[in-house]
Amino acid sequence: MKPMLPTLYDELPENEDWLYEVKYDGFRAVLNVHSKNQISLQSRNGKELLPHFPEIGEQIKTLLNKKNLTVPIILDGEIALLRSPYSSEFFELQVRGRMRNKQKIDHAAAGRPVKFLAFDLLQFGKKSFAPEPYLTRKEKLKEVFTFLQLPLDPSPSHPSSLQMVSYFKDREEIWELVEKEEGEGVVAKRKHSKWEAGKRSTSWVKTKNWKHCHCFITALDETNDYFHIGIFDDEKIIPIGLFHFGLSPEEKKTLKAMIKKNSTKNEHSLHYIDPAITVEISYLNWYEGQLREPHFHRFLFSISPKSCTMEQFKLDEASLPPGVEITHPDKELFQKVSMTKLDYVRYLRKMSVAILPFLQDRPLTCIRFPHGLFGESFYQKNTPDYAPSFIETYKEDNIDYTVCNNLETLIWLGNQLALEFHIPFQRTKDSSVTEVVFDLDPPGRDQFSLAVKAASIMKELFDRLNLHSFVKTSGNKGLQVYIPIPPGYTWKDTGLFTEFIAHYLVTNYPEDFTIERLKKNRKGRLYVDYIQHGEGKTIIAPYSLRGNEDALVATPLWWYEVNEDLHPEHFTIDVVLQRFQKMGCPFTRFEWVKDLQPFDKVIQFLKQQSNNKKKSVPKA
Repeated sequence: MKPMLPTLYDELPENEDWLYEVKYDGFRAVLNVHSKNQISLQSRNGKELLPHFPEIGEQIKTLLNKKNLTVPIILDGEIALLRSPYSSEFFELQVRGRMRNKQKIDHAAAGRPVKFLAFDLLQFGKKSFAPEPYLTRKEKLKEVFTFLQLPLDPSPSHPSSLQMVSYFKDREEIWELVEKEEGEGVVAKRKHSKWEAGKRSTSWVKTKNWKHCHCFITALDETNDYFHIGIFDDEKIIPIGLFHFGLSPEEKKTLKAMIKKNSTKNEHSLHYIDPAITVEISYLNWYEGQLREPHFHRFLFSISPKSCTMEQFKLDEASLPPGVEITHPDKELFQKVSMTKLDYVRYLRKMSVAILPFLQDRPLTCIRFPHGLFGESFYQKNTPDYAPSFIETYKEDNIDYTVCNNLETLIWLGNQLALEFHIPFQRTKDSSVTEVVFDLDPPGRDQFSLAVKAASIMKELFDRLNLHSFVKTSGNKGLQVYIPIPPGYTWKDTGLFTEFIAHYLVTNYPEDFTIERLKKNRKGRLYVDYIQHGEGKTIIAPYSLRGNEDALVATPLWWYEVNEDLHPEHFTIDVVLQRFQKMGCPFTRFEWVKDLQPFDKVIQFLKQQSNNKKKSVPKA
């Protein structure tokens, strides 16, 4: 069955006839389920995809066994690797799609499962829904997913490989969400449109979230009419791709003649020219030095090729929110490491979908480095008077804390060279503690193996208690172990727990671990800082940069990485960006597991133990 296809428009239509869905960057597929042994997942070209994505088939079999799934059922949707609720990782999905080895496929499916994002219902039981209006199909799809207890909106944190794509009524609302998370685009669908197999219809209209860059033409390939483009990095020309689409026939004819007339070198079918013709290109993203889906947008006759620089390209490619100015983007921040302010701001932008959830509704303590590591740093709790109006604040103890609840605030803080973000263990809207964190602090990086040992012991203990735990580097010389907890627990409750775990480590491994606060008395042992988890205390936020000479990042890890081969010096911003793209975020399920934690049993046991100790103390 060939799917119905949308028509590409420059702008989305807007009136009461249209509803809007997020367009995910993935593989279009139709999921057809007749029985446990008759499950098909076909691409738009009729290729069977289920062998490449077995996690989808396994989920369907589970639903057939446990949820009494009505069959046959046919769903139209997108296979995607979610990076956030409104964006996905296409290039890593391509890697999955090219795999042939079953063992590698199973390993990838277990490590980072894909999602089948269902946006249409074509068949349910004996009834065909394809002829029904879009809105009717959508409401029935929601009814089915609600019955099956499946997510009604895409969520990277939810373990289900079958999730629904809801619609939006407000065009501006959905476009803003897609832009901020660097999603692929939006599809508009007429409320009363039917599902028409194999047809490219104007009842479905897609608009892509294009990026734009200024560059110059470097060559023409006459065999295929592709134009090569580049930018300057200092005096060197850097190729960034080639374009073919977007020119009118007349523009293409004129441009080809101009290049041939002014070519400086000819090699086979290639005609090279010096930088002179400046153009604006629309493209989806920039990957491994090349533009994806580049389209000619317009000629830039008034712009010199010399202004088409790598710095300007990176600034434009970052898709920074309007109204946030980046000053002195070329300022160097570190002595040992090459990193400019623009590099740092781009890191914050690319990682914003992972950073912001941890900063949400938390009073921030920042460490600012106005001159990078070349000058003095200072702690900032109070929001400065010159902060723009989009900055949210929270007042406590006569301090107006900055609360980083949006992309604009994050980028503004980056421009202020707030390199470190320290957050409390409580949100402004919560009266209870949100997580328990243990700070494992060895004497130095040479003793980092002590942190690995402590974290591994704790992981084993928490597994026995059926508690989900997470781990990250501190960005310096230690590790930090997290346990997300459901709402309702006080500092007294969590204090009982942290003290118990710390004493467990020190009692059983006295040669390796200590709770001695004075450094001179630790005698080379790792300090288990359980007191740091308390009211008014803070911890470095996940993915925050650290203001040390190596420019390291407080990096979330997968537990299997915590071994003797782990070295904190490895985790720079470049490495973290690559990890996030290839592996996703190890803390993705952090919020989702909170309600699964049997923390109450642990606390009740510790309270009972504490009461028994009090009763056994003889009275004076």
